[in-house]
Amino acid sequence: MREPSAWVQHWRQLCRNPLGLLGLILVVLMVGSALLANVIVPYDPAQVMVGPRLGPPTWHNLMGTDQLGRDTFSRVIMGGQVALIVALASLSAALSLGLLLGLVAGFGPRWLDNGLLLLLDSVRAFPVIIFALAVVTLLGPSLYTVVFVVAITSIPVYARVVRTQTQALRDHEYVLAERAMGASTRRILGVHIMPNVIGPLLILASMDVPLVIALEAGLSFLGMGVRPPTPSWGTILNNGYNYIQNSPWPVIAGGIPIILTTLGFTFLGEALRDIFDPKLRRDL
Repeated sequence: MREPSAWVQHWRQLCRNPLGLLGLILVVLMVGSALLANVIVPYDPAQVMVGPRLGPPTWHNLMGTDQLGRDTFSRVIMGGQVALIVALASLSAALSLGLLLGLVAGFGPRWLDNGLLLLLDSVRAFPVIIFALAVVTLLGPSLYTVVFVVAITSIPVYARVVRTQTQALRDHEYVLAERAMGASTRRILGVHIMPNVIGPLLILASMDVPLVIALEAGLSFLGMGVRPPTPSWGTILNNGYNYIQNSPWPVIAGGIPIILTTLGFTFLGEALRDIFDPKLRRDL
Protein backbone atom coordinates (compact mmCIF):
# COMPACT_ATOMS: atom_id res chain seq x y z
CA MET A 1 0.00 0.00 0.00
CA ARG A 2 1.31 3.41 -0.97
CA GLU A 3 2.37 5.60 1.95
CA PRO A 4 0.51 8.92 2.25
CA SER A 5 2.38 12.03 1.20
CA ALA A 6 3.97 14.33 3.76
CA TRP A 7 1.22 16.94 3.37
CA VAL A 8 -1.48 14.31 3.99
CA GLN A 9 0.34 13.21 7.13
CA HIS A 10 0.65 16.81 8.32
CA TRP A 11 -3.07 17.38 7.67
CA ARG A 12 -3.97 14.28 9.69
CA GLN A 13 -1.76 15.47 12.53
CA LEU A 14 -3.50 18.82 12.47
CA CYS A 15 -6.93 17.19 12.49
CA ARG A 16 -5.94 15.19 15.57
CA ASN A 17 -5.14 18.44 17.39
CA PRO A 18 -8.49 19.99 18.49
CA LEU A 19 -6.99 23.39 19.35
CA GLY A 20 -5.02 23.49 16.09
CA LEU A 21 -8.14 22.65 14.10
CA LEU A 22 -10.12 25.32 15.98
CA GLY A 23 -7.35 27.79 15.22
CA LEU A 24 -7.46 26.91 11.53
CA ILE A 25 -11.23 27.49 11.45
CA LEU A 26 -10.90 30.88 13.18
CA VAL A 27 -8.05 31.94 10.88
CA VAL A 28 -9.99 30.92 7.75
CA LEU A 29 -13.03 32.85 8.96
CA MET A 30 -10.95 35.95 9.74
CA VAL A 31 -8.98 35.90 6.49
CA GLY A 32 -12.06 35.03 4.41
CA SER A 33 -14.14 37.84 5.92
CA ALA A 34 -11.28 40.30 5.34
CA LEU A 35 -10.82 39.28 1.70
CA LEU A 36 -14.58 39.39 1.03
CA ALA A 37 -15.23 42.44 3.20
CA ASN A 38 -16.51 44.58 0.32
CA VAL A 39 -19.10 41.90 -0.47
CA ILE A 40 -20.10 40.99 3.08
CA VAL A 41 -20.70 44.44 4.58
CA PRO A 42 -24.37 45.45 4.38
CA TYR A 43 -23.64 49.19 4.66
CA ASP A 44 -20.90 51.65 3.88
CA PRO A 45 -18.77 51.61 7.07
CA ALA A 46 -18.31 55.40 6.86
CA GLN A 47 -21.99 56.22 6.25
CA VAL A 48 -23.53 58.04 9.22
CA MET A 49 -27.05 57.64 10.56
CA VAL A 50 -27.60 54.19 9.10
CA GLY A 51 -29.47 53.55 12.33
CA PRO A 52 -30.01 55.27 15.69
CA ARG A 53 -26.95 56.44 17.57
CA LEU A 54 -25.50 53.83 19.95
CA GLY A 55 -28.32 51.48 19.03
CA PRO A 56 -28.39 47.86 20.27
CA PRO A 57 -28.01 44.87 17.94
CA THR A 58 -30.97 44.32 15.62
CA TRP A 59 -31.62 42.34 12.44
CA HIS A 60 -30.68 45.43 10.42
CA ASN A 61 -27.60 46.24 12.52
CA LEU A 62 -26.18 42.94 13.79
CA MET A 63 -23.69 44.58 16.18
CA GLY A 64 -25.58 47.79 16.82
CA THR A 65 -24.45 51.28 15.82
CA ASP A 66 -21.83 53.71 17.08
CA GLN A 67 -22.09 57.30 18.28
CA LEU A 68 -22.60 58.55 14.71
CA GLY A 69 -25.18 55.93 13.79
CA ARG A 70 -22.74 53.94 11.64
CA ASP A 71 -23.23 50.19 11.33
CA THR A 72 -20.74 48.55 13.73
CA PHE A 73 -20.85 45.17 11.97
CA SER A 74 -19.73 46.75 8.68
CA ARG A 75 -16.94 48.61 10.48
CA VAL A 76 -15.74 45.44 12.25
CA ILE A 77 -15.58 43.49 8.97
CA MET A 78 -13.70 46.29 7.18
CA GLY A 79 -11.46 46.66 10.24
CA GLY A 80 -10.43 43.04 9.74
CA GLN A 81 -9.26 43.97 6.25
CA VAL A 82 -7.11 46.76 7.67
CA ALA A 83 -5.64 44.39 10.31
CA LEU A 84 -4.83 41.79 7.65
CA ILE A 85 -3.13 44.36 5.42
CA VAL A 86 -0.99 45.62 8.30
CA ALA A 87 -0.04 42.08 9.37
CA LEU A 88 0.86 40.87 5.88
CA ALA A 89 2.75 43.99 4.83
CA SER A 90 4.71 44.49 8.05
CA LEU A 91 5.58 40.82 8.61
CA SER A 92 6.59 40.35 4.98
CA ALA A 93 8.98 43.28 5.23
CA ALA A 94 10.29 42.16 8.64
CA LEU A 95 10.78 38.58 7.41
CA SER A 96 12.66 39.66 4.30
CA LEU A 97 15.01 42.08 6.06
CA GLY A 98 15.39 39.85 9.11
CA LEU A 99 16.29 36.88 6.92
CA LEU A 100 18.89 38.92 5.04
CA LEU A 101 20.47 40.44 8.15
CA GLY A 102 20.43 37.10 9.99
CA LEU A 103 22.17 35.29 7.15
CA VAL A 104 24.82 38.01 6.88
CA ALA A 105 25.39 38.08 10.65
CA GLY A 106 25.52 34.30 11.02
CA PHE A 107 27.78 33.60 8.05
CA GLY A 108 29.84 36.76 7.97
CA PRO A 109 33.00 37.72 9.87
CA ARG A 110 32.96 38.26 13.62
CA TRP A 111 33.21 42.07 13.44
CA LEU A 112 30.17 42.25 11.16
CA ASP A 113 28.24 39.89 13.41
CA ASN A 114 28.99 42.02 16.47
CA GLY A 115 28.03 45.22 14.67
CA LEU A 116 24.71 43.85 13.46
CA LEU A 117 23.94 42.40 16.89
CA LEU A 118 24.54 45.80 18.47
CA LEU A 119 22.20 47.41 15.95
CA LEU A 120 19.50 44.76 16.41
CA ASP A 121 19.69 44.87 20.20
CA SER A 122 19.47 48.67 20.14
CA VAL A 123 16.31 48.58 18.05
CA ARG A 124 14.82 45.78 20.15
CA ALA A 125 15.55 47.58 23.43
CA PHE A 126 13.75 50.75 22.31
CA PRO A 127 10.16 50.85 23.68
CA VAL A 128 7.68 50.26 20.85
CA ILE A 129 5.24 52.93 21.97
CA ILE A 130 7.98 55.57 22.35
CA PHE A 131 9.34 54.64 18.93
CA ALA A 132 5.81 54.83 17.48
CA LEU A 133 5.30 58.28 19.00
CA ALA A 134 8.54 59.52 17.45
CA VAL A 135 7.67 58.10 14.03
CA VAL A 136 4.11 59.45 14.15
CA THR A 137 5.48 62.89 15.04
CA LEU A 138 7.71 62.82 11.96
CA LEU A 139 5.45 61.06 9.44
CA GLY A 140 1.97 61.60 10.85
CA PRO A 141 -0.55 58.88 11.77
CA SER A 142 -1.53 56.63 8.85
CA LEU A 143 -1.72 53.02 7.76
CA TYR A 144 1.79 53.24 6.28
CA THR A 145 3.17 54.56 9.56
CA VAL A 146 1.75 51.57 11.44
CA VAL A 147 3.27 49.15 8.91
CA PHE A 148 6.65 50.90 9.21
CA VAL A 149 6.64 50.82 13.02
CA VAL A 150 5.63 47.15 13.21
CA ALA A 151 8.15 46.10 10.55
CA ILE A 152 11.10 47.91 12.15
CA THR A 153 10.36 46.58 15.65
CA SER A 154 9.89 43.00 14.37
CA ILE A 155 13.09 42.73 12.30
CA PRO A 156 15.44 42.03 15.28
CA VAL A 157 13.41 38.98 16.37
CA TYR A 158 13.60 37.24 12.99
CA ALA A 159 17.19 38.29 12.37
CA ARG A 160 18.31 36.76 15.66
CA VAL A 161 16.52 33.47 14.94
CA VAL A 162 18.08 33.26 11.47
CA ARG A 163 21.52 34.16 12.83
CA THR A 164 21.37 31.37 15.43
CA GLN A 165 20.20 28.81 12.86
CA THR A 166 22.84 29.91 10.37
CA GLN A 167 25.65 29.62 12.89
CA ALA A 168 24.46 26.11 13.77
CA LEU A 169 24.39 25.05 10.11
CA ARG A 170 27.54 26.65 8.74
CA ASP A 171 29.82 24.04 10.37
CA HIS A 172 27.90 21.01 9.09
CA GLU A 173 29.72 18.57 6.87
CA TYR A 174 27.80 19.32 3.69
CA VAL A 175 28.44 23.06 4.06
CA LEU A 176 32.13 22.49 4.71
CA ALA A 177 32.26 20.19 1.67
CA GLU A 178 30.65 22.86 -0.51
CA ARG A 179 33.16 25.44 0.67
CA ALA A 180 36.04 23.03 0.01
CA MET A 181 34.73 22.53 -3.55
CA GLY A 182 34.86 26.29 -4.11
CA ALA A 183 31.14 27.08 -3.91
CA SER A 184 30.38 30.77 -3.56
CA THR A 185 28.90 32.26 -0.42
CA ARG A 186 25.73 33.18 -2.31
CA ARG A 187 25.22 29.54 -3.36
CA ILE A 188 25.85 28.20 0.13
CA LEU A 189 23.40 30.65 1.70
CA GLY A 190 20.75 30.30 -1.00
CA VAL A 191 20.85 26.53 -1.53
CA HIS A 192 21.96 25.03 1.78
CA ILE A 193 21.31 27.52 4.59
CA MET A 194 18.17 29.46 3.72
CA PRO A 195 15.87 26.45 2.98
CA ASN A 196 16.66 25.11 6.45
CA VAL A 197 15.91 28.34 8.32
CA ILE A 198 12.85 29.57 6.45
CA GLY A 199 10.53 26.92 7.97
CA PRO A 200 10.97 27.92 11.64
CA LEU A 201 10.83 31.55 10.56
CA LEU A 202 7.42 31.14 8.92
CA ILE A 203 6.10 29.32 11.98
CA LEU A 204 7.24 32.17 14.22
CA ALA A 205 5.66 34.68 11.85
CA SER A 206 2.30 32.89 12.02
CA MET A 207 2.46 33.13 15.81
CA ASP A 208 3.37 36.82 15.61
CA VAL A 209 0.30 37.76 13.55
CA PRO A 210 -1.95 38.28 16.64
CA LEU A 211 0.77 40.41 18.25
CA VAL A 212 0.93 42.60 15.16
CA ILE A 213 -2.86 42.92 15.01
CA ALA A 214 -2.99 43.79 18.72
CA LEU A 215 -0.23 46.38 18.23
CA GLU A 216 -2.09 47.94 15.31
CA ALA A 217 -5.29 48.05 17.36
CA GLY A 218 -3.39 49.59 20.29
CA LEU A 219 -1.82 52.30 18.15
CA SER A 220 -5.19 53.11 16.57
CA PHE A 221 -6.80 53.16 20.02
CA LEU A 222 -4.22 55.76 21.10
CA GLY A 223 -4.82 57.82 17.95
CA MET A 224 -1.42 56.97 16.43
CA GLY A 225 -2.62 54.48 13.84
CA VAL A 226 -5.28 54.45 11.14
CA ARG A 227 -7.09 57.74 10.84
CA PRO A 228 -10.89 58.13 10.78
CA PRO A 229 -13.11 57.48 8.98
CA THR A 230 -11.11 54.34 8.00
CA PRO A 231 -12.45 51.58 10.26
CA SER A 232 -10.05 49.83 12.61
CA TRP A 233 -10.67 47.57 15.57
CA GLY A 234 -8.65 49.92 17.77
CA THR A 235 -10.64 52.94 16.61
CA ILE A 236 -13.91 51.08 17.25
CA LEU A 237 -12.72 50.28 20.78
CA ASN A 238 -11.68 53.90 21.38
CA ASN A 239 -15.01 55.28 20.20
CA GLY A 240 -16.92 52.68 22.19
CA TYR A 241 -14.90 53.32 25.35
CA ASN A 242 -15.86 57.01 25.28
CA TYR A 243 -19.56 56.07 25.26
CA ILE A 244 -19.47 52.83 27.26
CA GLN A 245 -21.88 54.21 29.88
CA ASN A 246 -24.48 54.77 27.19
CA SER A 247 -23.95 51.51 25.26
CA PRO A 248 -21.47 48.62 25.73
CA TRP A 249 -22.03 47.18 22.24
CA PRO A 250 -19.25 49.02 20.34
CA VAL A 251 -16.65 47.88 22.89
CA ILE A 252 -17.90 44.29 22.72
CA ALA A 253 -17.97 44.38 18.91
CA GLY A 254 -14.43 45.77 18.73
CA GLY A 255 -12.98 43.40 21.33
CA ILE A 256 -14.43 40.08 20.14
CA PRO A 257 -12.59 39.97 16.76
CA ILE A 258 -9.25 40.79 18.43
CA ILE A 259 -9.75 37.96 20.93
CA LEU A 260 -10.86 35.43 18.30
CA THR A 261 -8.05 36.36 15.92
CA THR A 262 -5.46 36.10 18.69
CA LEU A 263 -6.74 32.67 19.74
CA GLY A 264 -6.95 31.45 16.14
CA PHE A 265 -3.42 32.35 15.07
CA THR A 266 -1.96 31.26 18.42
CA PHE A 267 -3.59 27.81 18.32
CA LEU A 268 -2.73 27.32 14.65
CA GLY A 269 0.85 28.54 15.07
CA GLU A 270 1.49 26.22 18.01
CA ALA A 271 0.02 23.27 16.11
CA LEU A 272 2.18 24.00 13.06
CA ARG A 273 5.23 24.34 15.28
CA ASP A 274 4.63 20.93 16.82
CA ILE A 275 4.04 19.35 13.38
CA PHE A 276 6.88 20.85 11.34
CA ASP A 277 9.54 21.65 13.94
CA PRO A 278 9.03 20.07 17.39
CA LYS A 279 12.55 21.19 18.43
CA LEU A 280 11.45 24.81 18.15
CA ARG A 281 9.39 24.39 21.35
CA ARG A 282 12.58 23.70 23.32
CA ASP A 283 14.49 26.49 21.54
CA LEU A 284 11.83 29.01 22.47
